[in-house]
Amino acid sequence: MKTKTLKKNKVNVVTLGCSKNIVDSEVLMGQLRANKFDVEHESTKDDASIVIINTCGFIDNAKQESIDTILRYSQAKEAGLVDKVFVTGCLSERYKPELENEITNVDGFFGTRELPRLLKTLKADYKHELIGERLLTTPHHFSYLKIAEGCDRPCSFCAIPLMRGKHVSKSIDDLVTETKLLAKKGTKEIILIAQDLTYYGLDIYKKRNLSELLKHLSDVEGIEWIRLHYAFPSGFPMDVFDVMNERKNICNYLDMPLQHITDNMLKSMRRGTTKQKTIDLVNQIREIVPNIAIRTTLIAGYPGETQQDFEEMYDWVEKTKFDRLGIFAYSHEENTHAYLLNDDVPAKLKTERAEKIMDLQQGISWEKNKQKIGKDFKVLFDRKEGDYFVGRTEFDSPEVDNEVLVNAETNFVRIGDFATVTIDDAEAYDLFGTIVN
Repeated sequence: MKTKTLKKNKVNVVTLGCSKNIVDSEVLMGQLRANKFDVEHESTKDDASIVIINTCGFIDNAKQESIDTILRYSQAKEAGLVDKVFVTGCLSERYKPELENEITNVDGFFGTRELPRLLKTLKADYKHELIGERLLTTPHHFSYLKIAEGCDRPCSFCAIPLMRGKHVSKSIDDLVTETKLLAKKGTKEIILIAQDLTYYGLDIYKKRNLSELLKHLSDVEGIEWIRLHYAFPSGFPMDVFDVMNERKNICNYLDMPLQHITDNMLKSMRRGTTKQKTIDLVNQIREIVPNIAIRTTLIAGYPGETQQDFEEMYDWVEKTKFDRLGIFAYSHEENTHAYLLNDDVPAKLKTERAEKIMDLQQGISWEKNKQKIGKDFKVLFDRKEGDYFVGRTEFDSPEVDNEVLVNAETNFVRIGDFATVTIDDAEAYDLFGTIVN
């Protein structure tokens, strides 16, 4: 029996997973709003008659979170608290038949490229003219800009091509249009995302064209920071760094997942590179842009990873001193090339190895942060939390990187504004400072 009144034309969109899913949800919400739906993102009121869950299917933990969320709203529908439940995104793309068999009261499962069909099911029209139109779920001062969909890389451990398909670049003109719309809404920082930034343009311009895209985006009035995420190391277009040096609004920041360092691991992972090429690339990037912050992601416990492999990776991290680093315990994913291998590293050992790397990185981060004490940085403020205004330097991306905390009792700044901050103290992942008047 229903215990509350549901708004018949209200849709609650729930987003799980990465920033690419966030953009997909924002596009979906923009389409729904244009079709006169009342739409909210992750509403706390639970008064929507329709719930759309945008799922993640990347690794085990993410898949379980998606399944738990579907079950929660499925049960809410049984209790009369929701009229209809729809599921979209990566998990739905990858496991649609299994989900349909196991969770039978969901009203429809849709893949990552089925937005028009989902809208049609809701008796809404897909409006092709809405290029770049989105309802932002992030604070308006920063937005993600998805420059391509899908991936052509053959990485053995990755299921993303199964869920997202082949690489398809968006045109420079469309991305400039989208960026101008974001700037009009107050966006000051755009974060470029794709499964693989470095492949951008090969399909439509017949060359790696990220540098040309950056030039056009950096010319958009109102955009003060442009940040690069998810760049593949093999075949990297080095002219990107010339543009980074030329344009003041392109952050000296690069997120480049490297995954491992030993030759046998890189070969088995099908990464198309070697230990020496990886070391040379990082050194070359730092030589061209000496002030750059490099963020990377690694995998612990990939099939066949020996203690020697791990120690070699540990020593490399210690020597390279990445500015930012994250690490995943390997997840054995069906229908990937690595699934044919024996998942022979015990789960506990995977976790131990990942934790050991993160302990090392914590010390590296603390040493780097202490070097910032007494220096001034341009900081973009994201929020107020407790007694602090919380922001980021150009070397830090939202949610995953370091933050700058400024005492709100003795300093004032508007959320979404930039300010110059003198760093007074440092911890492993936080900087504490004072706004310069």
